[in-house]
Parts: sequence; C-alpha cells; structure tokens
Amino acid sequence: MNTFTANLVDERIFPATNSNPDWLVPFMPPRWLRGGHVQTLAGNYWPRQPLAIVSEREVVVVDARDNSRVLCECHWQPELVRAGRLTVILVHGLEGSSDSQYIRGITALAWNAGCNVIRMNMRNCGGTDTWSPTLYHSGLSEDVWAVLQHFAGAYDLERVAMVGYSMGGNLVLKLAGELAAEAPMWLRGVVGVSPAVDLAASADALNEPSNRMYERHFLGNLMRRFRRKAELFPDLFTMDGLGPIRTIREFDDRITARYSGFMSADDYYYRAAAARVVSQIAVPTMVLHAMDDPFIRLTPESGAALHANPAVTLIETEYGGHCAFLQKKGPASTLEANPVPHDGRHWAEATLVRFLMARAGHAVGS
Repeated sequence: MNTFTANLVDERIFPATNSNPDWLVPFMPPRWLRGGHVQTLAGNYWPRQPLAIVSEREVVVVDARDNSRVLCECHWQPELVRAGRLTVILVHGLEGSSDSQYIRGITALAWNAGCNVIRMNMRNCGGTDTWSPTLYHSGLSEDVWAVLQHFAGAYDLERVAMVGYSMGGNLVLKLAGELAAEAPMWLRGVVGVSPAVDLAASADALNEPSNRMYERHFLGNLMRRFRRKAELFPDLFTMDGLGPIRTIREFDDRITARYSGFMSADDYYYRAAAARVVSQIAVPTMVLHAMDDPFIRLTPESGAALHANPAVTLIETEYGGHCAFLQKKGPASTLEANPVPHDGRHWAEATLVRFLMARAGHAVGS
C-alpha cells in the first residue's frame, strides 16, 4: 500500500508519518484557504505567470471510423534529446481545454524540468466542435490511447506519462486500468488530480444544494455545446423532445447516454468510471484527492481498491477543494526537497511533476 499524508492541521503534519518519499512535501494551505469551496473558487482565478513556450499544433485522428480528430498543443525539447526526455501528456477536465489554467501551469513546470509536454484537447474541446460528429464523455479513454500511440510512434518516444484533472483524471486512470499489465514499456507514469473515478456518486453530489452553483455552471456550458452540435450536425442531434434538463444526471440520461451508446445515465456512469478498473493499474500512478472536494466523491470501495494496488500512490489531503490545492506562498527552495521551479502557490502541480520525475525521469544522457 502506497498511501501518504500531506495534510496540515494546526501547523503540523497529521497524522505523523516517517515514510513519506522525498518528492512529497507538506501541503500547507493558509488558514483563510482551508475550505473546499474557497479553495475551489480561488483555484479557478488565482493568477499564474503567462505561458511563454513555443507551441506546435498537431491534429490527431482518434477514431478513423468517423474521422473524429483532436487538437494537441506540443512543446518539444531540442530534437537531439527529445526521444529520451519524459513526455507528459495532459488531459483537461469537463468543459476545459488545453488552455485551462491548471494545464498551462503544469506545462510550465514540466517544461522547466526538461520534459516534452503535449496539451491534449478532448474531442469537441478547444474550438473543435466541427471536427467530430460525436459528443465527448468520461468513457473515451481510447481517445487518450490514440494520442499516446500517435506521439510515441511518430517521435520514437522512450518515456511517456499522462496526467488528467477531474474528468481527465478519470480518463487516464481508466486507460491505465484497461491496459493493466499489457501497458507498453514506454508508458512510465500516470497522475489523476481530483479524478472523477466514481461518476455516479460525483454526479449526484453536484446536485446537492451547496453545489448547485457548480452544477449550473457545468450544465449551462454542456447545453450550449449540445445546441451547437445540433446546429452543426442536424441529422445526428436534435433538441426536439428533450424537455427541461435541470441536472447533470438528467443531461447524461437524455443526451450523453442517448448519443453515446449507453442505455441510461446509470449504465454510462458504471461503464465509463475508472473505479471498475483501478485495481488493474500496473504503471506507477499517483492519485491526489482532497477530502473537502465539494463534489468529487471517492467511495469506500474505490478508496480500498486504490489502497490495495501496490502500483498506486494515493494522497488524500484534508483541504484542497477541487483541482485547487493552493498552499502558503513561499520560495520554492524552502518548500521542496527536490525543487521544481514554480510560483510557490500551486502545490498539486509541483507535486505531480516531482512524482513523475522521481518515477520516470529522463533517459541517461538525454
């Protein structure tokens, strides 16, 4: 079992442990940021340094049957060392894109650590609604697999890792579980940050009164996207007969399931959830989950499966919200045993880069 603590309570690590690895440093949120909602909301707006790295756009076909394509933003180290450097493929969350702030933050950190970085847009995201006659959903782990295979083959990459946030976290963990012991040698690491591995429980949590603002936000964006798809592909999608859709579960029952080959929202949540396969993950993997996340629920069964898998490092923090993990600001040299240049505030981003460098690193001489 690889479970470590990174909680701070009353200025102390709690519970105390002497087994934490060098790459894991305490998560120390300031007192005014100790709450799931305040962390989540502040995390959406906390500024980062502008991303000033040259990006090359590459289009990848993820489904040849209908020519569905995704847009990837690639940041390559010099060609002489490129193949041996760790390549980190980043997957955003629901209604995000390759330009989401957390994706840009990880990009800067991983690039500064010498990695190649690929920012993947899920199908329809990043302004690509016209590129696919299908919707995107939490079960499309084969899209991530298509992207991994494309870049590993096209550039002879020796070391690849994948990182996903929220919905993207479910996708990368689902793919790792599906690959199981058959994962290719070049896949060296996986990270899920606030991953939605238990889709049904998390969808229902969004409908709790305290979380309705998040549900309205996601639902509004999803409905706008679906209307756009209906305009673009009127022979495939229709708004007729939908009736009022007031919750994410209703959206998934009437739209996601209907157009993506599922019998119902429950069938979708079961088949698309990484929870079914996390016990099969065989690649070094880290899962970051805040216990005060307002709407991502990690069920006892999924927690037990993660705990029991020796390939998985589960880190649960008392605070952190959803995909935020904002800590006390301070110089990087005083916060970390193995420094990764960062702004001193975004703990999860620096932690996952340190984890990947410790587990995967770069090839000798690259």
